[in-house]
Amino acid sequence: MAFDNSDSTTDTPLPPRSVKILIAGGFGVGKTTMVSSISEVPPLRTEELLTDAGSAVDDLTGIDRKTTTTVALDFGRITINQELVVYLFGTPGQDRFWFLWDELSRGALGAVILADPRRLDISFAAVDYFERRALPFVVGVNCFDGGPIYSAEEVRAALDLDAVVPILLCDVRRRDSAKDLLLTLAQFLITRFESDGTRDVPLGSR
Repeated sequence: MAFDNSDSTTDTPLPPRSVKILIAGGFGVGKTTMVSSISEVPPLRTEELLTDAGSAVDDLTGIDRKTTTTVALDFGRITINQELVVYLFGTPGQDRFWFLWDELSRGALGAVILADPRRLDISFAAVDYFERRALPFVVGVNCFDGGPIYSAEEVRAALDLDAVVPILLCDVRRRDSAKDLLLTLAQFLITRFESDGTRDVPLGSR
């Protein structure tokens, strides 16, 4: 006799896998703005007002209208589908908060480094950080109103980046521009893992 047990079992959906991506860069390059423009939920921010007490250490050259700074992290979320969720962690940009980067980068799959074309030199530290840890990254040159316009290859030469590192000119105030950066990073990660002989990009735990 055959038994039909189709009614006795149910398909329990697995919780989605998660991917952690960092949005990094120097002070005032647009990290909070990018997380805010792309996140599907109201982003978690840890911003504080800039004060006169910090004027001796906060270089506002080129960003004199900036009034707040991230002191811990920015956090946002993007649901790709029922199986995959992307969590975005924006890093603090000021040197005195960089001790938080080690914790924030733990478990990250890759990073977007934002650069300000008016102050490309402040991007060196972020590039060096991820290169030393062999964490894949792409560079987004955030084209601020009235700022200089450089080609991707000019930025590559200025930051001494490897030829394989993707560089995009962007405006992270626009959601589609922030989306392009994340899609470029995703494709870069897939290419990297395929070239290393790995079949699938690791997506973290269920």
